[in-house]
Amino acid sequence: MNETQKMGTAHRDTPDHSVVMKNRKTLEISGVQQVDSFDNEEFLLVTTMGYLAIRGQNLQMKNLDVEQGHVSIRGKVYDVIYLDEQQQDKAKGFIGKLFR
Repeated sequence: MNETQKMGTAHRDTPDHSVVMKNRKTLEISGVQQVDSFDNEEFLLVTTMGYLAIRGQNLQMKNLDVEQGHVSIRGKVYDVIYLDEQQQDKAKGFIGKLFR
């Protein structure tokens, strides 16, 4: 099996993940496995590609389809960032402080 075939096989096993932003006001995200936390300034999602943090203003979840792994978020988006393992702990700590 060549590298392309191996990559194709691995890709088929992992659900597709995409992030589509429209006019910096709406995000459509697929490949979401879990919504870890959210409020009107930050969403922390677990995706097939790792943790994804969305930061902004007046953020609202408009659609959540757990079975399909789709999430729609509305509001003014400032940041969309993937977090590595060290950043995940910091993000969880930050979120925890917000809810104390």
